[in-house]
Amino acid sequence: MRPYPVDELYEEMAFIAYHFHWPRAELMALEHSERRRWCEEISQINRQWGGTQSNPFDIA
Repeated sequence: MRPYPVDELYEEMAFIAYHFHWPRAELMALEHSERRRWCEEISQINRQWGGTQSNPFDIA
């Protein structure tokens, strides 16, 4: 099992914190798959509302 890349962890945390204003401790408590899911959900909201922000987690 390889460790999760720190840069990607910070990108995910910053993305969620920016949009939902969740505290660091709460974000760190999330499993990787759950953090990725929240990033995907935020991306979907941005698409639906016509958001034009560049999004590294936008997989659709």
